[in-house]
Amino acid sequence: MSGKATGDFRSDLGRVRGLGSAKEGVHHWWMQRLSAIALVPLTIWFVASLVCHTGAGYDAVSAWLASPVIFGLMVLLIAATFYHAALGLQVIIEDYVHREAAKIAALLLMKFTCGVLALAAIVALLVIAFGR
Repeated sequence: MSGKATGDFRSDLGRVRGLGSAKEGVHHWWMQRLSAIALVPLTIWFVASLVCHTGAGYDAVSAWLASPVIFGLMVLLIAATFYHAALGLQVIIEDYVHREAAKIAALLLMKFTCGVLALAAIVALLVIAFGR
């Protein structure tokens, strides 16, 4: 306990408490949990919608997607999915990539890829719903 030699009479826990990336980590943890909670009803709705539209033609599905509520729910599903994926992949990269330059490059590439894929999915949704 070198802390006592320097006049610091706090316990080991007291010296450690508040150090590190606790503030960022807590926010990240909450965002991952909230996005997971949002994905539960959105995924159930999406799967139920797929089952209800089994066998429906392209025109029927595109007309269904053109509804403002349905379109909005689909955009929310896409956004929540890619946001949640990015949060999870960030944790994996931070835990398993040890070289700082490689970690930063991997994080930037992952976030860019998730953003591009989310945008591509939303554009595809727009084309299907309103591209008639």
